[in-house]
Amino acid sequence: MMRFRPGIAPTLMVLALLPLLVFLGFWQLARGEQKRVLLASYAERQSAVPLTVGQLALVSEPAFRRVQLRGQFDAHHSLLLDNRMRDGKVGVELLQPFQDQASGEWLLLNRGWLAWPDRRIPPTFSTPEQVLDLQAWVYESPGAAFQLQADPSAARWPRLITAVEPARLWAELGREGFADEVRLASGPAAYQADWPVIATGMGPEKHTAYAVQWFAMALALLGLYLYLGWHNAQEKRHGNGHQSA
Repeated sequence: MMRFRPGIAPTLMVLALLPLLVFLGFWQLARGEQKRVLLASYAERQSAVPLTVGQLALVSEPAFRRVQLRGQFDAHHSLLLDNRMRDGKVGVELLQPFQDQASGEWLLLNRGWLAWPDRRIPPTFSTPEQVLDLQAWVYESPGAAFQLQADPSAARWPRLITAVEPARLWAELGREGFADEVRLASGPAAYQADWPVIATGMGPEKHTAYAVQWFAMALALLGLYLYLGWHNAQEKRHGNGHQSA
């Protein structure tokens, strides 16, 4: 009977790589499922009736919830979130404190994207002074928590930032405010507010495609290992046969 002789080095390599490839395949499948659940949750919450700010404060998971606002912007404490890309162009996102009249709560409202083609000239924007009725939705970053610059009090307003944490801003201003960024829906007070559906990095289908690739690599590795083992065994048998002759 032909014996299986893959060799020590190939065996060690397969033992190291095969579990890793299989793990990466299942990890991508799990990530894809997480994205599908996230997108389903987003769609459900976006189609629901908008909440008031008071109702929003009672929700345990506010991400993607729509909210109805009535109040005024604080034009004196504007944040410009730097390095925001749209259609291949560099710009900033304008974030301003907004006080809801009914609840008295402050929210950090993202009014959308502004082009900034010339870094020597500050981006220009205007702030409505009147009471506004607006619709927005809660955004939670899927990555690391936003943070202000190391010494925010040393910066002038409007303040150019690379990231922002609302809670620290409220602490600096001595205000009670909502802990998450709130993104303005398209309307009179918004700039370019065509937000992506959700910032997931890649869709579920991409994760599935990557999983297929990892599983295919695992299958190819196993197939090569089996072929090498039987081929070496056959070579060994032929070598023994020639010696006995």
